[in-house]
Amino acid sequence: MVFLWSFLIGGAICTIGQILIDKFKFEPAKVIVTFITVGTLLPALGIWTPLKKIAPSGFSTPIMGFGAMLAEGSMKAGAEKGLLGVLSGGLIATSYGIAFAIIVGYLTALVAKPKEK
Repeated sequence: MVFLWSFLIGGAICTIGQILIDKFKFEPAKVIVTFITVGTLLPALGIWTPLKKIAPSGFSTPIMGFGAMLAEGSMKAGAEKGLLGVLSGGLIATSYGIAFAIIVGYLTALVAKPKEK
């Protein structure tokens, strides 16, 4: 049942993003920023954990999961280290994902051949 809910929730999030692009003429970058912001607000409001229990992959896989990791890292480090933890905790919590994206992007740039339009 978890797989079904994850599929439905993840699909619904992607559908909302597509509607924002098609109907409201959002640029893809604005959709990403919107989803990161929503993902950041859900843990702060205490909504993220119950939703993640229902559909763990559906909520954490899309870009909203990145925003949630930022918020959770900032809240945890803020409780331990104060203001400095709030400012650095989000980056520490997401550092593996950011480093992986940079490395894969660099390796792809080495292998891929750009095409002129």
